[in-house]
Amino acid sequence: MTESRPDLEADSWAFALHIYAQPGVADACLNLQEAAGVDVMMLLMSAFVATRHRILLTASDIRELDHACSPWREQIIQPLRAVRKGLKTGPPPAPTSETEQFRSKIKLAELAAERLQNRLMAECLPLRPAKHEKVDREEIRSVLRSMVEFALQKRGSTDISSLLPSIEVIADAAVQDAT
Repeated sequence: MTESRPDLEADSWAFALHIYAQPGVADACLNLQEAAGVDVMMLLMSAFVATRHRILLTASDIRELDHACSPWREQIIQPLRAVRKGLKTGPPPAPTSETEQFRSKIKLAELAAERLQNRLMAECLPLRPAKHEKVDREEIRSVLRSMVEFALQKRGSTDISSLLPSIEVIADAAVQDAT
């Protein structure tokens, strides 16, 4: 399947929004983000290319995507996220109804920044002919697990056991989307 980069960006963004909205997926993604430092957009992109393009990202592919995304993530997305999260509890005058409106604007800016990261990934994604006629649940789970292991290694950790249920939730949603 050959898809133009703009189509890939639009389709992968629609996929990310759809999967994230599935029951339990948002909580699973946030758990992986908090506990392991997983880049949720990269995680969802890896599920997208597996389910829609039958391409299983390799460890090398994951490193290349991370290399392309890390400056944007670290300099733009993470600071926006920190401000948004900080407004939930303070400093004064937060939290108030006025600061909640401001927090909502920051949330929209964070989402727009994630959309731009999605575009960046679509532009540098290593597209190649699919190796499989169909990617099964185990293969999707394996790719997601590789993404989580990569994030854990960056944090100097290797214990993935407590994160396996979150990976399962996302893999299940991706498989259901593919059918």
